[in-house]
Amino acid sequence: MEQEFLSLVPTAGVLSAIFLQEINQTEVTEFLLLGFQVSRVLRLSLFFLFLVVYWLIIFGNLLIITLVSTSKILHTPMYFFISQLSISDILLSNDIVPNLLHILLNNGATITFIGCMTQFYVFGASEASECLLLTVMSYDRYVAICNPLRYSSTMSGGHCEILAAICWLSGFSFNLIYIITVAKLDFCGPNIIDHLFCDIVPLLDLACSDTFIVHLETYLIGIPILIIPTIIIVVSYTYIVSAILRIPSSTGRQKAFSTCSSHLIVVSIFYGTIFSVYVVPTKGRTVTISKILSLLYTVFTPLVNPIIYSLRNKDIRKAIEETVHRRVIW
Repeated sequence: MEQEFLSLVPTAGVLSAIFLQEINQTEVTEFLLLGFQVSRVLRLSLFFLFLVVYWLIIFGNLLIITLVSTSKILHTPMYFFISQLSISDILLSNDIVPNLLHILLNNGATITFIGCMTQFYVFGASEASECLLLTVMSYDRYVAICNPLRYSSTMSGGHCEILAAICWLSGFSFNLIYIITVAKLDFCGPNIIDHLFCDIVPLLDLACSDTFIVHLETYLIGIPILIIPTIIIVVSYTYIVSAILRIPSSTGRQKAFSTCSSHLIVVSIFYGTIFSVYVVPTKGRTVTISKILSLLYTVFTPLVNPIIYSLRNKDIRKAIEETVHRRVIW
């Protein structure tokens, strides 16, 4: 009954829910995610838009994974890490988008406390793993361009699998420690999250207990997950650009740069959106702007990654053509 009332009168329903929660200071067992509080027509339009985008994300990234695993010309370190990146994008999209679609259909939806913590954990782990994978990919490009004679030995199949495993284990391990601390916070007041999913900022705004430890862990975990990877990427591309500029022929420079241009575009989009949300000061930023920025790295980035790598990569286009040709003949 309460949820139906909220769907009919969003503003009044939100205020009433907050008032009731403040009076009855009981332990919160579920949260209400508001999503976009807009007209029904606009919500339905957004629903169908995100539904199409979601299927494109799944199809595009599954296509990359399939091609890399089946096409011999893509059995190289660079494409191996691209497939790992696609796995991260699928994991992130499945964690965020289905629930977002449910929220849009119902003008808000409840999520259990455990469900909220699980969503936040998977979201943080996949984002952290993607940060580390992009860093390893920048190192791969550095070795390929700056030390080509040592590339085969440095980026062997075994080394690549170890690096990928470290990225995944680090992302999920660091966030496991983090989510345990967040889950131990007391949530006894309002349970309304004016956001698209369970993220750290709106969760901390609802906490009744001291959040100093969580903020401290945010900075400490941010160093190995975000700051150090950013430094490694910047340093790697500094050496890469320097090496490319030393190539005498313009054709050689263009060929060398083309091998890392797709990765550089993906890095710019991913880190640009992450820094704009979590690093740039939020003073003066509206809730709607924060939601739109969140969509950039949870929906937009997983969508454009396979597009960038497929449209700008001759090997992947060739693998697609060969796969289609084999299917037609079969």
